[in-house]
Amino acid sequence: MYCGSCLRDNALAAELLARGHDVTLLPCYTPTRTDETNVSQEKIFFGGISVYLEQYVPLFRNSPRWLDRLWDSKPMLTLASRRSISVSPQMLGEMTVSMLKGEDGFQHKEIEKLTDWARHEPPPDVVSLPYTLLIGLAKPIKDALNRPVCCTLQGEDLFLDGLHEPYKSQSMDLIRQSIEQVDVFISVSEYYAEFMPGYLGIPREKIRVVPLGINLHGYEKRKRDQSQPFTVGFFARVAPEKGLHVLAEAYRQLRVDGRIPEGRLEVAGYLAPEHKNYLGEIETAMKDAGLGAEFNYHGAVDREEKISFLRKLDVLSVPATYDEPKGIFLLEAMACGVPVVQPRRGGFTEIVEKTGGGLLVEPDSATSLASGILEIYREPELGEKLGECGFENVRKHYTVAGMADRALEVYGELIGNEPRIYPDERGSEQEQETSKVASF
Repeated sequence: MYCGSCLRDNALAAELLARGHDVTLLPCYTPTRTDETNVSQEKIFFGGISVYLEQYVPLFRNSPRWLDRLWDSKPMLTLASRRSISVSPQMLGEMTVSMLKGEDGFQHKEIEKLTDWARHEPPPDVVSLPYTLLIGLAKPIKDALNRPVCCTLQGEDLFLDGLHEPYKSQSMDLIRQSIEQVDVFISVSEYYAEFMPGYLGIPREKIRVVPLGINLHGYEKRKRDQSQPFTVGFFARVAPEKGLHVLAEAYRQLRVDGRIPEGRLEVAGYLAPEHKNYLGEIETAMKDAGLGAEFNYHGAVDREEKISFLRKLDVLSVPATYDEPKGIFLLEAMACGVPVVQPRRGGFTEIVEKTGGGLLVEPDSATSLASGILEIYREPELGEKLGECGFENVRKHYTVAGMADRALEVYGELIGNEPRIYPDERGSEQEQETSKVASF
């Protein structure tokens, strides 16, 4: 699967590297997967197999490192990550709690590997954690390196809310206990910056907003083919919380009563094994309505396929049933000049209002969603206007360059905007004005 957090972090690291900054992007659990050039390191920390073994087999909590190298090797982890493994909520809960305990958890040996490695590397100016689910690393990293630690906020509430008790409460309590170890939290949206103080108790004054940004290389404006049926698109993980069932119901309403005489519903995105039945139920409902031939699932797509997919759409909608803080898929659709119709919730409102690239409708309402889609169908000029606004304003407000500019401002705030002094190869000291960032 292409993880939205990995896409965001890799794009930021790549942009900083291109500007001459020294960035070390460290994969955790498994090799990262992104549809752009992957700039992460070969070395993988907290290898997923080792983490699992240490959680459930006490013998491996003190096994020698030479043995761990077998499980932590990239080929082994790549093989494991390619398998579609359904993970139980109980297993997720137990491992989440253990990881959040940091040095007191079952994975303490993995933390020792990380800090031992870091002590022998050039010291970073800033260490960045990708989300609060790894906040248990903040204290041992600060103890080892004595450098500022920041932590990105980018959607962990969905994961935490999905945990069974007592793991949800335990996880949230452990996160709250570690907040003081983080110097600055970075939110990917204004919405999430306002939400997180109430959800996790993070002081608002410790949160900075670094808006999302995408690499626009290869994105071109769509060219509407009048000979093709009106095409509605969905591009996200195929999972109940992303709302494909809501979109399918809205589409059926529009087609069954004839308000849209001819159409197609095109879907692309990662499908986890536990959600195959979910997709099957949607396909069955479409067939029962006599619309089975109009529904197409394209699976997970790479970057080139993604852009091609988006450029064929007349409108995109991902009617998530929760308050999504990111919405990279909206930026990607707008970058192709495709208008969007989204529920008025979470970061969607912020993106649509800032870009003018779509319409906002009532959350969790197939009828309201159908009305928004119908409005674009009946008024092609409106669709073109919204698409043009989105196309222009994504390039104005949501570029990877803008994201990097703002991230550097936050990093500069942490280190006081003073250049670090490093010894050169001859042993003398020289100023280095660029930042060195270690990101997980």
